[in-house]
Amino acid sequence: MESKIGWVQGRSRGSLEGNGEAYLDDCEVLASRGCEVIFLPELVFWDYFPIREDPSLCDEAIALDAPLLRRYSAWAAKAGVVLTVPIFERRASGLYHNTVVVYGPDGECIDLYRKMHIPDDPCFYEKYYFAPGDLGWKVVETPKLKIGLLICWDQWFPEAARLTAMEGAQLLYYPTAIGWDVEEPAELHPRQLESWMTIVRSHSVANGVFTLAVNRVGQEENLKFWGHSLLADPSGGLMNQPYEKEGCEVALLNTEAIEEQRKMWPFFRDRRIDAYKGLTKRWGD
Repeated sequence: MESKIGWVQGRSRGSLEGNGEAYLDDCEVLASRGCEVIFLPELVFWDYFPIREDPSLCDEAIALDAPLLRRYSAWAAKAGVVLTVPIFERRASGLYHNTVVVYGPDGECIDLYRKMHIPDDPCFYEKYYFAPGDLGWKVVETPKLKIGLLICWDQWFPEAARLTAMEGAQLLYYPTAIGWDVEEPAELHPRQLESWMTIVRSHSVANGVFTLAVNRVGQEENLKFWGHSLLADPSGGLMNQPYEKEGCEVALLNTEAIEEQRKMWPFFRDRRIDAYKGLTKRWGD
């Protein structure tokens, strides 16, 4: 079955309202190009605030019934598309998540996923803001495509990709906010980018699925987002030409390629599930 998808590699306009307007314009462009599913980058309406720890920034979190989300769900219904919206979710007083919400072509929320792996590194102080996800690995079944929902830091963990693929995902989707610390030695940058692109593509190879990572661009404080959003086919081949500027991209997926790839590379057949108990232990135990 074929599905036409689109994604936005964008930058922050510095405000909830500015980002809401800009990304909705991008969604209009993709819908006009016939996209049936539209994907947006991580924390799409915000600056990447986890660059620093500031309790006042928690006030910017939004609930699942926020007016901005109602506007996006209404737009999805008007356009008749599936729309993914990654947000800073206010679940309750003092309880927040890094979440992606999926709206169906009728505008209703199909499902949501809360980021499971939460980083805590220089410029990425997410543990200060986000509670770990409690919904498990999620696959959303849309009219033409089964989408596995994962977020940014999740992409470094092959276990997450494997378990989501085993839930039936045909496409692994990683809304992302990743880049360089401009104060680091510049010679590290190419290696960091190559490592990221390699791990994303490896999820396609290991699981025989499509993989899409949608990053942002632009510089916020000392963090420069490197873009290079990429779509890999079930063999790990790139289906687009990654770049650093803003842009809207479109691709046609044929999910029959998944079956063909798994016939030739039957990793799921040859898994030794009797020998993997060690994966549930902490390293060094």
